[in-house]
Amino acid sequence: MNILIVDDDQVDREHIKRTLSHHNGYSSITEAMTVEEGLTQFRQNHFDVILLDYSMPCRDGLEMLIELRSEPKENCTAIVMMSTSDEEQLALRCLRAGAQDFMIKGDITAPLLRRAILNAQTRFELEKKLDHSYHKVKQLAEKDSLTGLANRHMFDQALKFAIANHTRTDSRLALLLIDLDNFKYVNDTHGHDAGDILLKKVVERIQKNLRGNEFFARLGGDEFGIILTNIQDTQDITHIAQRILSVLNTPFQVGQVKIKSAISIGIALHPDNGKNAEEMFKFSDIAMYRAKKRGRNQICFFQEEMQAQFTERYEIEEKLRSAIKEQQFILYYQPVINVKTKGLIGFEALIRCTAHEDIHLPDAFIPVAEESRLILPIGRWVITTAIHQLSIWNAKSGTPLTMAINLSVVQLTDITLPQFIEEELLKYGIDPNLIEFELTETALLDNSEDKINVINQIHKIGCRIALDDFGTGFSSISHLQNFPLNTVKIDKTLMPASQDNAKALSLIYGLSTMIHSLGLEIVGEGVESSSHATLCEKLEIQKAQGYFFGKPYTEDEVEETYFKK
Repeated sequence: MNILIVDDDQVDREHIKRTLSHHNGYSSITEAMTVEEGLTQFRQNHFDVILLDYSMPCRDGLEMLIELRSEPKENCTAIVMMSTSDEEQLALRCLRAGAQDFMIKGDITAPLLRRAILNAQTRFELEKKLDHSYHKVKQLAEKDSLTGLANRHMFDQALKFAIANHTRTDSRLALLLIDLDNFKYVNDTHGHDAGDILLKKVVERIQKNLRGNEFFARLGGDEFGIILTNIQDTQDITHIAQRILSVLNTPFQVGQVKIKSAISIGIALHPDNGKNAEEMFKFSDIAMYRAKKRGRNQICFFQEEMQAQFTERYEIEEKLRSAIKEQQFILYYQPVINVKTKGLIGFEALIRCTAHEDIHLPDAFIPVAEESRLILPIGRWVITTAIHQLSIWNAKSGTPLTMAINLSVVQLTDITLPQFIEEELLKYGIDPNLIEFELTETALLDNSEDKINVINQIHKIGCRIALDDFGTGFSSISHLQNFPLNTVKIDKTLMPASQDNAKALSLIYGLSTMIHSLGLEIVGEGVESSSHATLCEKLEIQKAQGYFFGKPYTEDEVEETYFKK
């Protein structure tokens, strides 16, 4: 038996050691003179019992007892408190703090000490068993035995707590009710064991795609609930719900059988829909019923306005996925003109979607493409198509033309993008200096290390970098200094409507002077009249584009306008 004696009095320690020596079972005795030494010994070694003096300098034995009892039961050990005082209240205080026995030092004899140690060990083992039983019962009361998730009782408590907490914040809370579609058919066809395996696999797949701070529970049968807190934008809810929906598209392997599982998700918001837990459950349940009614494998918000927004966004995303698959995109090309010579020097590539035989402008689909990250494959298609087209036109042109290509902030998260660009340039034999990638000031606001690295790598290839829409509300001179920019495109909204607008003229004069002083080229956007063109020339703006010089053309229209012999 290994025993730790914690006592600052050497005489008392020697007495205890002599008393213990009367029994051969105490094989190892370790001494500590302070609480700190005692705690260090406890953490470094295993002891069967600790004999702990109550009265010690700096920190007393009761403090050490309290600290030891904060450890998990399985990491702790039996403790016998000792004191020179025979005060009953002191003994009770020690026992209530977690000691298994209490001894008065003056009464210590070999038989009494041996009995106290055995009693303390027995009581401690009983306490451990009781603690284990408590946690087992608690787990049964709080956890779902099949999936390991929280159960309905715990979910109800968590929802009430979350709602009470959110009444003090400006954020929203969302309740997602999830129900497996046609789960009864799985049980009836493949058996309840297969149904149980499917439930566990569904839970595992959903858990892998949650952020980690959601409260996820099994409410009973094939119904689950998720609580989302601190929601600032309802799009966050949409993203999570869609992710859950999409990860279940792949069939599950259950034994020898592949089972396709789909779910219906009903969503209610606090405080928009429900003011308490009961209302939140009611409204999310109604929303889930609507989802099933609409054909299952659906997401449905209780609030009709949000549902309409979600449906519209969802439809656009589905059209984009189809458009990518069916290659239903085309590029238009707006000419970029040399302000001095009025000659063509290049184009800006502008994407359009042709799904369902209509022409969709980028404002209608780019935001959804960015949110869904479909902009990544779409953006690569634009880069390839624009570079390829430039190689064709430059073969026909007497002088090399340039091509401006817009980059989304989402594309800057793709660390393989610079390599892809370089490969496309080599493939079509295009000088990198003829390609200019346009970034909005919004994209530069998020100056994360990875994004800056992507911009620098593109610049290192030899491609030019342009700051687009300069002056639209996020303007910062630091952008002109901190990024490898070659060109600044002054937004068309800064072009004065008339020569009488003194304030607008002063603004564009000041901006162009500053940009020139930094050695950057300027492109004037939105040049729609001869007065705009004259102004650009007066300001020594090198390049211009706008309807005065040419609208965005299709490939055939460019051929007809500029390359027809």
